Amino acid sequence: MHIGFSMGYAPPGTNPLEPIALAQEAERLGYDSAWASEAWGTDCVTVLSWLGATTTTIKLGSAIMQIPGRTPANTAMTAATLDLLSGGRFVLGLGTSGPQVVEGWHGQPWGKPLPKTREYVEIVRTVLRREVLEYHGEHYDVPLRSGSGLGKPLKLMARPLRADIPIYLAAISPRAVGQTFEIADGWLPIFWSPEKARSVFASAFERARPGFDISPTAPALLTDDVQAGRDALKPYYALYVGGMGSRGKNFYNDLFRRYGYEEEARAIQELYLDGRKRDAAVAVPDGFVDEVALVGPKERIAERLAAWRESGATSLLVSTPQVEALRAIAELAL
Repeated sequence: MHIGFSMGYAPPGTNPLEPIALAQEAERLGYDSAWASEAWGTDCVTVLSWLGATTTTIKLGSAIMQIPGRTPANTAMTAATLDLLSGGRFVLGLGTSGPQVVEGWHGQPWGKPLPKTREYVEIVRTVLRREVLEYHGEHYDVPLRSGSGLGKPLKLMARPLRADIPIYLAAISPRAVGQTFEIADGWLPIFWSPEKARSVFASAFERARPGFDISPTAPALLTDDVQAGRDALKPYYALYVGGMGSRGKNFYNDLFRRYGYEEEARAIQELYLDGRKRDAAVAVPDGFVDEVALVGPKERIAERLAAWRESGATSLLVSTPQVEALRAIAELAL
């Protein structure tokens, strides 16, 4: 199991140089990769560019680059450029995000995320192979047939260092995960339960093929006070389970339910959407945090790492603000 570092995105009011410094330390410790995220704050491309310029060996992953925020051709240009500048270290992680972000931030129609993702990946791969881009699908039309008539098929001017830059997808629903196993090189799961993930996504695992990388993220806190560590992470889980969506459409809440937390999912969402965010965090079960995170002293984290190794994950992306946790996990896993 490879070990990577999930930088996430800079929280409001913080400097993105802080996670970059941790990623630089991760490289010194021997971590395989570092991944930057974006929501509606700091973007991931700028952060990865800065990190790539200040490192030499660690892979640079986007987790995720938002599909509605860029045309597929622009994403392919960006991927080719980052890969060239970093000497072949870039990994392209993509995701649709949810309808609240797609429509509320990017101003794009939510539409049908599965076929849209499939078309997007097909176009990116076409561009990276330097083939003439002519694609007429349900969601993407290049050259635009309804335009001025002046558009013409083009191919990428730059010569990519690699035509087969790895493409990973963030997916949550069983159907989306199944498609990810089919069309991508890797999967970026959220809320990975080593004990339950294989059964929840059993049909997708049946499609596994050699070399396919399953790279879940695990929040990690090194602390002697396990309960305090759990409590520190609960607002994060409450935000996603309770607030990242509406009562009728929240994919994180759906996943939480599939893991067996039906009543808790309902309670957390109701509390969060009613403005009782602290109560929503308190309602996150200790057992869930223990399943999906690495919390506690070094010995406890070592025990949980064994479960992650046996879970089917081929990479583990550690998310932590603590350099001590990065170092402890390096000693245990590298």
